[in-house]
Amino acid sequence: MIKHNIKAGSAALLSLVASLSFAQGWQVPQPSPGLMPNPVQGKSLFLQNCASCHGADLKGVDKGDKKGPPLLHKIYEPSHHGDAAFQLAAKNGVRAHHWPYGDMAPVPSVTPDDVAHITAYVRAEQRKIGIQ
Repeated sequence: MIKHNIKAGSAALLSLVASLSFAQGWQVPQPSPGLMPNPVQGKSLFLQNCASCHGADLKGVDKGDKKGPPLLHKIYEPSHHGDAAFQLAAKNGVRAHHWPYGDMAPVPSVTPDDVAHITAYVRAEQRKIGIQ
């Protein structure tokens, strides 16, 4: 019963994100069918593409023109910022809404597959500190 409720809740959340994205005129980028996101590969991609603003330790950065929020924070738990949010952020950028760091620009150098690997890495690190 609990597994069913979790699956139903996840499906509802994905549906909500998809409908909100549609309302914005956005399509959620999709990784390749059958891709198995790899946290080890994600760490390397994160360090190359995200760490300058989100910190190599995922704890954020606030130095000069490089500023970004910590991803090891309850705000980024899957129930608040689902995996689709990472895909949308990389593709479209993000308007500042939780932190005083300013807007995030799109990251055109990453593919949806890259973002899936990065997200797997972030989620693995979040679980290590109790963010579920």
